[in-house]
Amino acid sequence: MKRSRSIILFLLLTIATLILFILDLATGTVSIPFQEVVNTLAGNPDSQLHQQIIFNIRFNKAIVAFIAGAALSVSGLQMQTLFRNPLAGPYVLGISSGASLGVSLFILGLPLLGLSASSYSFGIAGAAWIGSAIILVVIGLLSQRIKDIMVILILGMMFSSGVSAVVQILQYLSHDEALKSYVIWTMGSLGDVSSSQLPVLSGGVIIGLMLAFLAVKPLNQLILGEDYARTLGLKIKRTRGILFLSTSLLAGSVTAFCGPIGFIGLALPHVTRMLFDSSDNRILVPANILTGAFILIFCDIISKIWILPINAVTSLLGIPIIIFIVLQNKAFSA
Repeated sequence: MKRSRSIILFLLLTIATLILFILDLATGTVSIPFQEVVNTLAGNPDSQLHQQIIFNIRFNKAIVAFIAGAALSVSGLQMQTLFRNPLAGPYVLGISSGASLGVSLFILGLPLLGLSASSYSFGIAGAAWIGSAIILVVIGLLSQRIKDIMVILILGMMFSSGVSAVVQILQYLSHDEALKSYVIWTMGSLGDVSSSQLPVLSGGVIIGLMLAFLAVKPLNQLILGEDYARTLGLKIKRTRGILFLSTSLLAGSVTAFCGPIGFIGLALPHVTRMLFDSSDNRILVPANILTGAFILIFCDIISKIWILPINAVTSLLGIPIIIFIVLQNKAFSA
């Protein structure tokens, strides 16, 4: 009975995500009828102008919303299960802070040295990725020597605080124009990923998702804690490494190209657990791909209708969910 319910939910979520994806293509400054979008995607465009708007402007952004939502939701699920903490998100390892440091050094630091930021778009993405990777390497090395997973969580938070202090110093010293560019990056954006960047973003996320599926069985063993998992023969250090690498590829890639997008990775795993009434990661990993994609596409539609930063929309949607989860204390109910 429960298996049939899950299959029906998967089917409904898939259909709903597809419909929302088409609505996202139809929504914008120029409104395009739903049926016309369907006809255009089927290769029978009613208008050349609308066809150009759909494929040259909106299609990339909708794809990015799907990819980013799936990546952040799955990475949040992994971190909450690994740390056994309902308030752990994809950025608990300092990934977001590392990305912020890289971007701040690129946007705010180079002008202070009298240098200009060339190759701006790829430069920001590359700086964010390098910053995330450095934090990942440091955490990975420490995890080889530290047995307690909560100590690693605390260290990640300390790294975040230290990096935030450096970023604040750079903000204080920077010029107005550079500071404005950095603040805009922190608001997040799904529309800044070019056609040449999309394969790089997609590649990082696909590899991260493959690692997530590879770690499904170890994740289920970790639900009751690392000590219990050890009795089942799980290699804890190896599993941590896979999960850290997967999360860094998923959250780091999205942060690099889209900026820090909050609350998707924190809130959606809880919603998915309640929706599917399960703690089995064989169900939750693919389910989070769909729920994350659905919600971020929905947030993109809202941001276009009211002309708001995507981070503002995800925060307004995610905060009530987190408050509800904390009050209900159902974060890990099966």
